[in-house]
Amino acid sequence: MSATESAVRGEAAAASQAAATDPDVVLKPLSRPELAEIRVDGVLAVGRAEQPFATYDDDMIVMLSRRHARIFREAGVVYVADLESSNGTTVNRAAVGPSPSPLNDGDELCFGGVLSYRVEITPRAKTRRAAFTLTLSPASPGSGLETLVITRFPFLVSKTEGALSRHRAEHAAQLSYLSRRHAHIFLKGGGACIEDLGSTNGTFVDGLRLRECAVPLQDGALLAFGGDFFTYRVGITQAEDAMPAPPRQSARAGQASQMGQVGGQANTADPTGQPAPARASSSPPADPARTTFVAAPTSFLEIFCVEQALADGGEGSGATVPAPAEQAPARRRSRGSKAAFWSELASVFQGHDDAGGNRSAWKVAGLVAVLAISGVAAMYWWSDPDRELKALAAEGNYARAAAMADRSLEKRPEDVELKALATEAALKANVPAWLDKMAARDFAAAAAVVAGMSRLAARNPELRPLVAELDWLGQLERLVAQRGGPDQPIRIYADEDSIAALVDRWNTDTREHQRALARIASHVPQFAAPYAEALTHVRRLQSEATVHLGVIERLKATIVAELKRDRPEALDAVLKETAEKYPGLGGLDTVRQDLDRYLEIRSEARAGHQGRLLALMLKSRFATPPFQERFRALSASGQLPPADLVQKYEAATRAWSEGRVDASLAALRQMATGPWAAAVSRELERRQAVAGRFAALQQSRGASGYAEQLLAFRLALDPAEDVHFARATQADLDQNRDKVLARAQDTMNRARALWQDYRNQGAIDASQRSETAISGAFGARARQLSEANGSAQQAMQIYAQLGAAPPDDSLAIQGEIKAEAQQQRVALRELRNVLEPELLKNKLALLGDTSDDIRKSP
Repeated sequence: MSATESAVRGEAAAASQAAATDPDVVLKPLSRPELAEIRVDGVLAVGRAEQPFATYDDDMIVMLSRRHARIFREAGVVYVADLESSNGTTVNRAAVGPSPSPLNDGDELCFGGVLSYRVEITPRAKTRRAAFTLTLSPASPGSGLETLVITRFPFLVSKTEGALSRHRAEHAAQLSYLSRRHAHIFLKGGGACIEDLGSTNGTFVDGLRLRECAVPLQDGALLAFGGDFFTYRVGITQAEDAMPAPPRQSARAGQASQMGQVGGQANTADPTGQPAPARASSSPPADPARTTFVAAPTSFLEIFCVEQALADGGEGSGATVPAPAEQAPARRRSRGSKAAFWSELASVFQGHDDAGGNRSAWKVAGLVAVLAISGVAAMYWWSDPDRELKALAAEGNYARAAAMADRSLEKRPEDVELKALATEAALKANVPAWLDKMAARDFAAAAAVVAGMSRLAARNPELRPLVAELDWLGQLERLVAQRGGPDQPIRIYADEDSIAALVDRWNTDTREHQRALARIASHVPQFAAPYAEALTHVRRLQSEATVHLGVIERLKATIVAELKRDRPEALDAVLKETAEKYPGLGGLDTVRQDLDRYLEIRSEARAGHQGRLLALMLKSRFATPPFQERFRALSASGQLPPADLVQKYEAATRAWSEGRVDASLAALRQMATGPWAAAVSRELERRQAVAGRFAALQQSRGASGYAEQLLAFRLALDPAEDVHFARATQADLDQNRDKVLARAQDTMNRARALWQDYRNQGAIDASQRSETAISGAFGARARQLSEANGSAQQAMQIYAQLGAAPPDDSLAIQGEIKAEAQQQRVALRELRNVLEPELLKNKLALLGDTSDDIRKSP
């Protein structure tokens, strides 16, 4: 066995022994205690698609980048490297800069401001591990490439350094397809893995291009870099160490063994000369004259903190191995002085520096100097304000910590760590109280909490988007509560504008909203459940908005257009069609009620029924904007009583309802002048008649027939205006309850008999409705139907007076009679273009419809 070969075997054994003494590293979850701890084995890749992060819920990993960070060991030291992630990595709330940061036991490590962990580093007991050898044999024997035997890891694939750069002279054109930092091979879980470092032309395993995740290498796999020239067959050999490793070579010798050629085949025997158990490799036998033994590893500090590749013509642009898709080169950070320092420091500890012992000595001295300067800097940064601030936060006094941080930001507005502390303190001080107010549906108090946080955010740009997110979430939950729950339909003229604003704001930058909400949850874990519920609500609103918002806008435009054309009757059919097509659309009943009120007021105004009009105006309150606008237009045109007269009439009616009869009558007498005098006079006469009948009723109390007089008086009262007299006679009604109930039953029996006769004789048919005169048959049947309908309605009114529920069969018969009467009226109105108006009006009157507006739907 040659000396170089023996050195390589010694380096492999030394690597096995060194790996066995690396510390154990465990990440204990802090922000999400329900997650499992993460044990770092080799290199831990942190990213949305990496394990175990890919198994987390979306709200946990939304702040992670695809290639976010890497954790690795180097010479017994644990490091974290941020890979230019969008939302950064912090150690003890300090951002990890452009170079790897060392980790110590007890450090708090946070990715993307969302997932935080406590670092636990413990010494690992020395164990024997299998020596691992990776052989890369050229796939094409005539390519002129060398076989690479790798025993120390990681191994960097690069066109400018290492084993492949030796082909610069004879294969310069093919070498240009590689990148300066192309890929690296490292050990994990007892096997070898390969990760592409964002190379221009890609890395391929068995013809498939690698993406952002590392993949394990299998024995016999076909591995290609940048195209189809640098293509190798993978061979893997593992053997148990039988003896301790021999003394390590010097750095210069190590480099020689890394790059030198060996004139014989690699010997797989143990350094003691005894054969070791080995697994056969599937790679072809190495050419003794074309083999390079790579026994010195590349530093992870070099791999994860490198200078940005220069944009020169040597970089290739296209891979010649078939690939699913091109992958854009990953951006690389500029390698700063700190990165170089850590890299050189690792070289000192590894013992393969070119400058030898003297250079190592000055590096150690430099380290001491840097540590001394760092100590002075630490004393500065841990000055009294920050030390007290952190102490308050550690005690859980977040309100005082937030106030102190706010004052400090006035003096140090650019302090990144201070802003992070201020954000955390403000969230922990206020979000729990905000959650309590939201749970109690005290939205005004919750808004006050957000307003207080807004004052803290005035000097802290990091806090502002989080406060805005809480404000948006409060508006969302307020809307859901006002609607009666997330499953309630969208109500026209009530919900559509708020829903559109909330959904549009979310859709404008959904991922930014998710990141902000997830960041709040990382600081306040109890926020996670309301956050998840809010996502459910907003998804439901998005679905409803897609279906209904367009329908609502079209319906609103139709309502406005028909009212402007003075064709409100056409809206009845439009509302019916909309309700049938979109049963999940709410608020249509309110629109229909406004339509009915408007049609009634418009009809009374055109008919000149001024007394009835005054009463309607007191009871009519429009709930939707287009009908409110049309009501104001009618008032402005003079078709409705002026506002001052309505106010006086309302005062007189209020006195009447309260039992101040003389005051009400006196107020009406004062109003009986001007253009509305006739209407006021008729109402004055009606009220005088009611007062007179009430006085006469009191005189006849206890006399024979009193129950009939009482019931007749009660049925004649206006249920809205004559409430005083209804209350005054309620006791007498209760005393005569049995008699009144018998009257209700008799009235209903009469309605039943009339209805049966009507059905036996046959309903009014189309020929009778279209007669040009009122025939005897039509008149008899119309009166019979009208009387049956009137008796049934009166029976229902009597039951209502008693507060008693009508029998089920009575309700059924009353419904049948009412439906037939309405159907006959509708059929008659459809003949308004055929029959003379006066004839149509008389026929409708026989059916009990005394409306002057023959266009009105019943």
